[in-house]
Amino acid sequence: MRKIKIFYLIVIISILFLGLQGCNVADNGHELDININDGMKITSDAFEDNQNIPAKYTCDGQDISPPLDFSGVPPEAESLALIMEDPDAPAKAWIHWVVWNIDPDALHMPEDTKPQGGIEGINDFGSQGYGGPCPPSEKHRYVFKLYALDMKIGLDPSSSAGDLAEAMAGHVIDSAELLGIYGRD
Repeated sequence: MRKIKIFYLIVIISILFLGLQGCNVADNGHELDININDGMKITSDAFEDNQNIPAKYTCDGQDISPPLDFSGVPPEAESLALIMEDPDAPAKAWIHWVVWNIDPDALHMPEDTKPQGGIEGINDFGSQGYGGPCPPSEKHRYVFKLYALDMKIGLDPSSSAGDLAEAMAGHVIDSAELLGIYGRD
């Protein structure tokens, strides 16, 4: 009898684990549940996924946005949104960049530009636009999160990532992530 209970417990835990495979974006109490799959991709010519971000794109360099490329955007996407965050910041995930209403046909973004058609919101530095990695000491991870949406977002440029997450809820078709690392040695 005990073996049967253990078997069912393992089955239930396995089902729960598999059912929770996904990604959450949380900012200021708003959560956005999405699934990351192999369709859409975000890459950069400046750094590989899970590799170091060159100082040029940080507060120790020119503090300009890196070049980004988008691929596999679903044809039904009406717009794209981009959030760059530092999940290793001490108090909460620190938002470095928030952009919405990016043209879904704009597949390349050169460095030091905002994405075509995009509206930049307010980052956690309190300014509009890109704010590069600027960790206090040790290495931090920086996640560029790209979302394909089934609509355009009607937010004011004074909006935050939390406002964007709330507006995107229920409208995410696909998503992708690019992870960069930066630290002061």
